[in-house]
Amino acid sequence: MSGHKLLSSRLKLWTSGRSGWMSRLHEGMSECGRAPVSSCSPKICVVGSGPAGFYTAQHLIKARQDVEVDIYERLPVPFGLVRFGVAPDHPEVKNVINTFTQTANHTRCNFYGNVNVGTDVSLGELRRAYHATVLSYGAEGNRSMGVPGEHLPGVYSAKDFVGWYNGLPSCRELTPDLSCDTAVILGQGNVALDVARILLSPTDMLKNTDITQPTLDALAPSRVRRVLIVGRRGPLQIACTIKELREMVNLPDCRPEMVAEDFKGIPEALKDIPRPRKRLTELMLKTALETPSEKEQARRDKASRSWGFRFFRSPVEVLASGGRAAGIRLAINRLEGAGDGAHAVLTGEVEDVPCGLVISSIGYRSLPIDQSVPFDSHKAVIPNSMGRVQQAAGLYCSGWVKTGPTGVIANTMNNSFDTARSLMEDIDSGALDVSSTRPGSQSISTLLAERGVKAVTFSDWEKIDKVETRRGEVIGKPREKLLTVQEMLQVARS
Repeated sequence: MSGHKLLSSRLKLWTSGRSGWMSRLHEGMSECGRAPVSSCSPKICVVGSGPAGFYTAQHLIKARQDVEVDIYERLPVPFGLVRFGVAPDHPEVKNVINTFTQTANHTRCNFYGNVNVGTDVSLGELRRAYHATVLSYGAEGNRSMGVPGEHLPGVYSAKDFVGWYNGLPSCRELTPDLSCDTAVILGQGNVALDVARILLSPTDMLKNTDITQPTLDALAPSRVRRVLIVGRRGPLQIACTIKELREMVNLPDCRPEMVAEDFKGIPEALKDIPRPRKRLTELMLKTALETPSEKEQARRDKASRSWGFRFFRSPVEVLASGGRAAGIRLAINRLEGAGDGAHAVLTGEVEDVPCGLVISSIGYRSLPIDQSVPFDSHKAVIPNSMGRVQQAAGLYCSGWVKTGPTGVIANTMNNSFDTARSLMEDIDSGALDVSSTRPGSQSISTLLAERGVKAVTFSDWEKIDKVETRRGEVIGKPREKLLTVQEMLQVARS
């Protein structure tokens, strides 16, 4: 069929069906509340504006032309761990903010910051106002080490330490004591390496990032010269990625300090491991065992700081002196099993490592949001099937509260899209009833006004963004963050 004929036949089809389509549309509009599924706009709210929340919202809006999505966030500022978790010297990872901004500015999406679900508005009130509610509030708790001395001054969770250097309002009073020579980080994932890098990087490398000025001021006189990154298993089970390891290997004024014995038998095991793990292990082996080039040796000899992995070690006790952390006792382990399934078994031996700073990077932990929501306290997740919360129709979850605190932003994107697909399938199949009208943000805004809570809109956030960017420009940084909720609200309402 020619292009002209095809076009005219399509026009005929459209015009002949138009009157029926228009009448159906009017029926839908007049009968909203008892009409077919498509006649009412499904109203969905998302709790949490980190990557999981925004990716869920993005997929929902794209998947269906009539869906309206409202995102609720406890803080006045959006983006969650992209703002408060990503290392300041990794600006490229924060580029996802551009995508999230497009979603937030979509005509069918609204952002409500400064709204604490569970305090300012209950989950039950949200569920009554919306056809579906997606919990994407992440993992704001810490996994406990469960050892004596973990609450001593000088011991911090990586979550809080990262929050401190990234300007999380609840962590601004942290003021870690950096007057010691040695710091020990427990855990060997990317967050552990981020913390090590921030502690050891020359401040000249950090001063042009969005690290907060109080952090820079604290790091400038830091006496930390040695960072040990401790893991309970071996080199083949390390949780970091090659990018982060390479950054440590190439860190200026810093030399690696490894224990050759920890890599016994590792070269022989290389042939049987997957490629990404193999490349990571090869870089570790090269750093630990190979004789460096003359140039590299000269660089290491000049370095005033050092870092190193310590494998097969588990914390037993934080040792105190003068009422604060002065060392850590580590149990020495051996491995049983192989690969990712290998587990650490105590040998009965211990060693004491003197240090004045202990940072626990053994994982974030989600917390229960409401008694009505099932919660697996052992795994610290909401029990779900592809994002559908068990025994709670109309309730969904995405991100770390769904999976546990694992993976990078790309993993969060995929699991959030999966949740959004589950929700769409439930609308299409009728498992989720969207035939009755729901008031959505209209009723929630009324409740918030009655309770004296003033939400921060996305355009309010853009005022904060402009002020931070302007403050940064003055001192050659991408932004200088506002550090208190009060400051944020003042700017948002100006």
